[in-house]
Amino acid sequence: MNKKELKKRKKLIYELISSKEYQPMRAKEIASLLQIPKPLRKELSAVLDALTEDGMITVSKQGKYRKAKERKYGPKQEKKSNLTTGVFIGHPRGYGFVELEDRDQDDIYIPENNVNGAFHQDKVEIQISGCVNGKRREGQVLRVLERGITEVVGTFEKSRHYGFVVPDNAKMQQDIFIPQEHGMNAQDGDKVVVQITSYGSRNKSPEGRIKEVLGKSTDPGIDVLSVARSYGLPMEFPARVLQQAGRILPILQDGDFSGRKDLRHLMCVTIDGEDAKDLDDAITLAKTEDGYELGVHIADVTNYVQENSALDREALKRGTSVYLVDRVIPMLPKELSNGICSLNQGEDRLALSCLMSLNEKGKLKSHEIAETVIRVDRRMTYTAVQQILEGDKEQQEAYQEFVPMFFCMEELSKLLRARREKRGSIDFDFPESKVLLDEAGHPVAVKPYEHNTATKIIEDFMLLANETVASEYHDRELPFVYRIHEEPDADRMEGVLAFLRANQIPVQKAKHTVSPKEVQKILQSIDGMPLEPMVSRLLLRSMKQACYSVEDAGHFGLAAEHYCHFTSPIRRYPDLQIHRIIKDVIRGRMGQERTHHYELLLDDVASKSSMLERRAEEVERETIKLKKAEYMSSHIGETFEGVISGVTGWGIYVELGNTIEGLVSMNSMWDDYYIYDEAAHQLVGEASQKIYRLGQAVRVIVEDADVVTKTVDFRLAEGMEKRNGEGNRQSSDCE
Repeated sequence: MNKKELKKRKKLIYELISSKEYQPMRAKEIASLLQIPKPLRKELSAVLDALTEDGMITVSKQGKYRKAKERKYGPKQEKKSNLTTGVFIGHPRGYGFVELEDRDQDDIYIPENNVNGAFHQDKVEIQISGCVNGKRREGQVLRVLERGITEVVGTFEKSRHYGFVVPDNAKMQQDIFIPQEHGMNAQDGDKVVVQITSYGSRNKSPEGRIKEVLGKSTDPGIDVLSVARSYGLPMEFPARVLQQAGRILPILQDGDFSGRKDLRHLMCVTIDGEDAKDLDDAITLAKTEDGYELGVHIADVTNYVQENSALDREALKRGTSVYLVDRVIPMLPKELSNGICSLNQGEDRLALSCLMSLNEKGKLKSHEIAETVIRVDRRMTYTAVQQILEGDKEQQEAYQEFVPMFFCMEELSKLLRARREKRGSIDFDFPESKVLLDEAGHPVAVKPYEHNTATKIIEDFMLLANETVASEYHDRELPFVYRIHEEPDADRMEGVLAFLRANQIPVQKAKHTVSPKEVQKILQSIDGMPLEPMVSRLLLRSMKQACYSVEDAGHFGLAAEHYCHFTSPIRRYPDLQIHRIIKDVIRGRMGQERTHHYELLLDDVASKSSMLERRAEEVERETIKLKKAEYMSSHIGETFEGVISGVTGWGIYVELGNTIEGLVSMNSMWDDYYIYDEAAHQLVGEASQKIYRLGQAVRVIVEDADVVTKTVDFRLAEGMEKRNGEGNRQSSDCE
């Protein structure tokens, strides 16, 4: 290794050890992280020795390397004003971050030696010490205020007189010791649920007792069940809830019709996916001389779920139905969700209807929200409606009496979408994943979820109903639960805009913060380009997360002044809650006492529902990642076309056409030193001048797929640059 090569490698290793993500490691661990082959590890040792001699890094008695003169922070060095609280988020490498209660502030980095016994999801008190590399603030945990996790799901490893449970969640950094008397006869390799009895200390492992044996890790469905249980999802309904649901009559009684508008004479349809069983929205539509009469009819779940009943308390506890890759964990028992509350074909059902009159341009003229009785004439699927709209003669003949209504729906849908687009509504068009499983639960295909005209019709009608209801209750100035999406953080958005400008993508920004219309124009300017999905994700990540709130702050993404969730009370608690408010208004019960009641209640409903929604989204993502990794494990060594979806200092992420994403680590960095340009989202080879940038088309070979970590590893296929037509650089057509 000559002096020039040594200098390059010293620079690479020093930048790694100085990075905010790095925690002290041994040489072997650094080699593993960088995927340095064994024959070259002696050269790594030489680099580490040189950096140590230069005083740039130090090595501990345990052989761990760290940056020299690393600043130590402690409680005596900082003022009490730097004390704050938050939730500790663990990392597999021992360090962690604390999410502050003020979500507008960045997370606080907690080095491994400052974790002080905190577990993933614990509520902790921390002392903020300073900044790391001038960027992220650093701190230390002073004490644990409240344990966030009391149960752990993992794999049991049996010894003769005791056992250990290795947590499935990699953020749980320690194995759980299981005394023999608390092993519940679990066998080696079983998936188990453990109740933590002691959180241990610096020199003692956490301890627990096995509460439930889920089954062998290889049994069908156990992998998904384990993920669901690890997030604390309730898998079974309590006996009292089931008893209450079982007492509900499966058909309407004469008294149920009292005081309701009878709309059973209107032609009415539901349009859902083939597998849907909880049908909670139906549509009626008629063309008039000067416009349209649109009815969005939503199952009246509140007629069966009384406030503060066992059913209601359980629904609030769950917050939402969770749609996993192989099952649904419903918010309400099937007697309601698939039974009396489901708008099944040919059956009388109670509904809360938003009846809207629109002019010939799709502008809302007037509306009424009413308690109704409806009867669905046909249960339609997105596929069948799409085929009808595309001219399928067989389908048109099968549903001939409904065909004019479907074309009328398409006509109105286009008008509504055009109106939203005109005001600046943002349409992030990147594919969601659909995983197909066989009977044993193994993935047989992964593909993008199809969005077509039929799905857009339902989306457009639901959005209009949600906006209409929210606008009315904003004007009434009554307590309500809104769905809000606040303006993006200006600094985060500016970083994305700088990247767009660097890539010659037109950006207009009239004020300090970007407007929905300006974001929409950016997306329109890259429509159909290879870069489109990646830019969409960058823009989305720069925005704040939508949530529920009692304050009507508007919806940035939809460019809507007022918005709520009204259309899915079977599967979302906020919808169920606002149905109660609406019915109190309709029935003249919204006096001072009820108003005060909702003022006290709704803030908790909004915050709980937002938290439970985030949990549901995370577990849904995790089960999909699990099955994607399992699917790719049977394609090791195969070559795929993909697009760079992320660029980091440790490698590039590549997304395939089937939506599966994997990491290409920079294991070739010993042949060249790659400089990470964060602003441009690219890696540049110092010697070769190879460029790997966001949105670039590449060919990759599947190197590994790990169902435990839910990750996929790629390596770049040889000859990739030649396919791009410009030697070492990506051709302009793909940039």
